[in-house]
Amino acid sequence: MELQPEAARAAYESDGYLICNQPVLPAEVVAGALKGMDEVRAGRYHTGIPPQSSAWKPGDDPQKLCKIEMPQIADQAIWKLVSHPALGELAAALTGAQWVQVWWVQLLYKPPMPSGQAPTPTNVGWHQDRYYWQVWEPDSELFTAWVALDDVRAESGPMRFVRGSHQWGFMDKSDFFGQDLEGQRQAMPVPAGQEWSEAQVLLPAGGVSFHHCLTLHGSGPNLTNWPRRSFAIHLRTDKSRPVDNRRAGLTSFIDDHASCPVIYQRPA
Repeated sequence: MELQPEAARAAYESDGYLICNQPVLPAEVVAGALKGMDEVRAGRYHTGIPPQSSAWKPGDDPQKLCKIEMPQIADQAIWKLVSHPALGELAAALTGAQWVQVWWVQLLYKPPMPSGQAPTPTNVGWHQDRYYWQVWEPDSELFTAWVALDDVRAESGPMRFVRGSHQWGFMDKSDFFGQDLEGQRQAMPVPAGQEWSEAQVLLPAGGVSFHHCLTLHGSGPNLTNWPRRSFAIHLRTDKSRPVDNRRAGLTSFIDDHASCPVIYQRPA
């Protein structure tokens, strides 16, 4: 995919996100990761190492939102997608980074909820990722690449970004599992002179979006007949540091490049 680096960076800095609405990753890499996702959801870990403790575990209700932490340590095909250099090159173009590292990954499976089916809790509530990432120093450069494994349409429960909200500062209000999206929105303190303007993340399989750690985002139900499958790949640059340089919780694996690969390194 051809992107003009200056224009992409300007859009990311202005809006707090960038949506790449053409495939970025090769079809064979996406197909392998889909199979890997099925294996991990079934509790089959081809590396012999299970994911980190997660809200959803194999055997849980398949109609609930599935979020599995660090699936790339359990499946090599997922690792191949997560570590793909195309993601690193795009991330570096947006940030001007010296290097870019994957520091955490989440498998996300939003099951279908066709019309007439009883509702299940599959919304993703409005939140800033930074709310959950306070193990990092406040000025750390942290952001997310969200990779679609299926075509994401308006009826798929796509992620929605609030344009420019990364410039509103840190809000002590976030609930990833919140289901009342309108109630959450009404409770968000929108700064004077700003407006709530949403952008839908519509992507083809293999497409990717990037968003800043302060950008507000959430998503509604998947009203199609097929799942919405994706990976949230959390990234950092050379402008990042754990609080007190600790390795604990979300920063536990950053020195283990087999789990958290460096996906871009600026040539010397």
